[in-house]
Amino acid sequence: MSQWETVIGLEVHVQLATRSKIFSGAATAYGAEPNTQACAVDLGMPGTLPVMNAQAVELAIRFGLAVGATVAERSVFARKNYFYPDLPKGYQISQYELPVVVGGGLNVRLDDGSSKFVQLTRAHLEEDAGKSVHDAFHAETGVDLNRAGTPLLEIVSDPVLGSAAEAVAYLKTLHTLVRWLEVSDGNMQEGSFRCDANVSVRRKGEPLGTRAEIKNVNSFRFVEKAIDYEIERQIRLIESGGQVVQETRLFDAHKGETRSMRGKESAHDYRYFPDPDLPPLVIAAADIERARAQMPELPEARRQRYIDALGLTEYDASLLTADRIVCEFFETLIAALPEQAKLCANWVLGEWLGALNANALTPDTSPISAERLGSLLQRIVDGSLSSKMGKQVFEELWHSDESADAVIERLGLKQVSDTGALAAVVDEIIAANSKQVEQFRAGNEKLLQFFVGQAMKATRGQANPAQLNELLKAKLA
Repeated sequence: MSQWETVIGLEVHVQLATRSKIFSGAATAYGAEPNTQACAVDLGMPGTLPVMNAQAVELAIRFGLAVGATVAERSVFARKNYFYPDLPKGYQISQYELPVVVGGGLNVRLDDGSSKFVQLTRAHLEEDAGKSVHDAFHAETGVDLNRAGTPLLEIVSDPVLGSAAEAVAYLKTLHTLVRWLEVSDGNMQEGSFRCDANVSVRRKGEPLGTRAEIKNVNSFRFVEKAIDYEIERQIRLIESGGQVVQETRLFDAHKGETRSMRGKESAHDYRYFPDPDLPPLVIAAADIERARAQMPELPEARRQRYIDALGLTEYDASLLTADRIVCEFFETLIAALPEQAKLCANWVLGEWLGALNANALTPDTSPISAERLGSLLQRIVDGSLSSKMGKQVFEELWHSDESADAVIERLGLKQVSDTGALAAVVDEIIAANSKQVEQFRAGNEKLLQFFVGQAMKATRGQANPAQLNELLKAKLA
């Protein structure tokens, strides 16, 4: 067993799903031309005053309630002072001593089937900085201030994670939750969900080691690679007689390694002080209760309901509740087919998600609605279609606006379930294959599939397989 322990705490910056910035009316839309969405307030021009975005507060309340935290009825904004080219005011408005959300935690399901409760320290509101652009000009750096003032909720975990795998499992759980609550779109490619990882190692039984912070990692895969590399780097350094220094590091995805960026500041380096332009944020108890009354069923509760009430496996229930849009799609299906939860789950997780992935589509851009898929599944349930035929109809639905019934009619795919019609087909096949009948009755039961194939050929694949098998066994006995 390794003599080393890893201690990880994560700071996740979640961009809140508001249309305007946290202290101004400037837009937050992604992809605008550089420096076209930064107004005088975002730039800290003389004479301007920040005004709190009420929707950002509502989203913070929603998150706090979802993780069982205390939503502070009074919190304070502070100025965090540092000087970078992409920070136009020379300070960032954040929260320090009195954050809006305190405590709470997430129950995280790990890959081995176990679970771990990850305690949260806090979640606080703050504004984002701009962005330094290093590849737009030869030998020069540009500054894009479109993101300056974008509303963030920084979610800080306690240092309780013990491996890169645990860190990624926690991040995925948190990512699902903020998207589920519609607190954020969680788009990692656009910077809406970014992670700073604080990593340290120690020999078992020793005090906490010196931590290094890996800054702004924006994919689950890179988070895992960055943490694993940093763990190995720190262990090698200590075992060779060196010391880990407190610093901020960047992850180089091309080389798969972290590298030093700057010395890590402590809180006193930022010279926090209450922002004189913003009064304390006061949240009425009635506002908290109103938010509580509007909370949706949370992913963990819904996952358990699917297992207990619908009889789904833990695996299927976990996949269905990993994305709210997928889950709502499934909910629409089972509302129409309440006794067919397993069938619905199989089609959602199999055919539907498979087709989305194959066509590089997201659940919200699916060409097949839950209602249209539900109509198809109804025809499988009532025996009009076999599962194989259903997949053929699904393919047609994917590429057209027709209903399932219209496709079935057009392709002549309706399953033959009439016992009399099937019996007549079976009688003809038995009469035409007397040699095979004798061999079957002599003990060669593998020939049953021969008769099934002949019957399917005679009915152009439209015979009900279950009824056909029963009739053949009865008549060949």
